[in-house]
Amino acid sequence: MMPQPRDFPSELSAEMAALSARVLSEDGPQPDATLMPSADGRALVERNNARWNQDLPPLALRETVLVEADPVLGSAPRKLEVLVPSHAGPGALIFVHGGGFCFCSPATHERCARLLAIESGLPVLMPDYRLAPEDPFPAGLRDVIAALRNAFKATRHLGVEAGPLLISGDSAGANLALTALLHEQAAGQPDIAGALLFYGTYGCDFDTPSYLKFAEGPGLTRAKMQRYWSAYAGNRDATTLAADVLASPLSASDEGLSRLPPLYLMAAGIDPLLSDTLRLEARLSALGRPETTTIHPGVVHGFLQHSIDLEAAREALRLAGGQARRMAAKAWSNHLRRRKA
Repeated sequence: MMPQPRDFPSELSAEMAALSARVLSEDGPQPDATLMPSADGRALVERNNARWNQDLPPLALRETVLVEADPVLGSAPRKLEVLVPSHAGPGALIFVHGGGFCFCSPATHERCARLLAIESGLPVLMPDYRLAPEDPFPAGLRDVIAALRNAFKATRHLGVEAGPLLISGDSAGANLALTALLHEQAAGQPDIAGALLFYGTYGCDFDTPSYLKFAEGPGLTRAKMQRYWSAYAGNRDATTLAADVLASPLSASDEGLSRLPPLYLMAAGIDPLLSDTLRLEARLSALGRPETTTIHPGVVHGFLQHSIDLEAAREALRLAGGQARRMAAKAWSNHLRRRKA
């Protein structure tokens, strides 16, 4: 039986509670960015995330490159942030930042991405995709797909060695990572070695057990997620979006899900989106795909952002980095074996 949110502790861990209390005492109550004009909301989110992107772990290289527009795909010219750890192995990891399809940027997620690069031993590439509501579905997805297709071409001059390509993302970024995989699989594009999906939103059902249990937070709320999806939908109605595999991957066919590369699923124990991960895990398990899934109890949605202060976030990134290392190593070994055959 698929575990329900009630099976997980709903109290904040001591570490998470102390951090939340400290931030509230220092910053006071914050306005809801989803109720503000886009530019104002984005500025607020960038300011609030700046505190989590200090004391950045050192890297061997940090550069910005441009991925040109693909008129056939419908992507726009977008920046790609390149984070290369010391002694990087062949391959790369695309990391798609979250933010409800509307907010955040590579800058808001840089510390998280740097730790993921160090723990995985892979260059991490962060696409600066277009955001809703100005650019609703599928604009951002097209930009992510373009980054995926051009990962090695755009970074070859920086010394990024072609090899296993993985994709990752958190929250809305996990949705974009998974739907990019489904798109490329249907398009017959080269295989991706694996994906790391962190507390993703995978459908438009706002009546799941976790949406109802954690409707008012702490942290992310049901109402905020409804506004995020409304912005992402643009002129489409909710029913249409919920049935579109490239927006709501939980609507994918069994065949589509069964052909995905290895996935690592991770979720926060106190999160309206917890049921999305559990439902995706249940779908995959029913297809005979026992994916590795980790539920981190006592922490809220977006906790990976707090790695500067939260040991739970650092541990979660260590676990995810280890999964990426194993996925890349297996894919590289298979590649070398095929070359020898």
